[in-house]
Amino acid sequence: MPEQQDKSPSPEKITVGAEKLKTFFVTHLNRIYAAKAHLVAKLPNIENEVNFRDLRLAIRETVEDVEKQMARMEVIYELLDAPIGKGSIHGLTGLIDDAFEAIREQAGESELRDMSIIFYLQNIESVEMASFQVLQIAAVKLKNKQVKQLLQENYDEAKADRTLLLLIATKYITK
Repeated sequence: MPEQQDKSPSPEKITVGAEKLKTFFVTHLNRIYAAKAHLVAKLPNIENEVNFRDLRLAIRETVEDVEKQMARMEVIYELLDAPIGKGSIHGLTGLIDDAFEAIREQAGESELRDMSIIFYLQNIESVEMASFQVLQIAAVKLKNKQVKQLLQENYDEAKADRTLLLLIATKYITK
C-alpha cells in the first residue's frame, strides 16, 4: 500500500490578518473574563464553609487577585478598542460549575470538601495560566507591548495563587 502524503498546508507561522487575530484574541479574552466573573461570584459562597483557616485566607486572596486581573483585562479591552463580550457559557465557566458541584458533594466531610476546593482551584488556575500565555504570544503579533505586559501580570498572579494553593495542600495533607 503506497504511503499517502499529507497535502494539508503546513505554515511555518501564523499569517492571519490583524483583524482576524484581534477577533480571536478578544473572543478568548472574553472567555477568560466571563470565567473570572463567574469565579468571583461563586468563591465567596464557599469561603465561610472552609474548614482549614489557611485555605479560607487563600480564597479571600484569590478573589482579590481575580478582581485585579479583571481590572487589567478591562484596560486591555480599552487598549484594543473592544467591548467586553459575554464569553462562552460552557468552557471555563462549565469547569467552575463542575468544580462547585463536586465541592458540594463533599458537604458532610469538611476535610474532603477543603481538598476538593484546593484540587479544583488548582485546575482553574492552571487553565487560566495557559490561557494567559497563549494570549501573550498573540499580543506580540498584535504589536501591543502594554497588552502583553498586562497579560504577564495576570499570568504571574495566577501562578502565585496556584503556588499558594499547592503549599496549602501540602501543609494540610501532611500536617
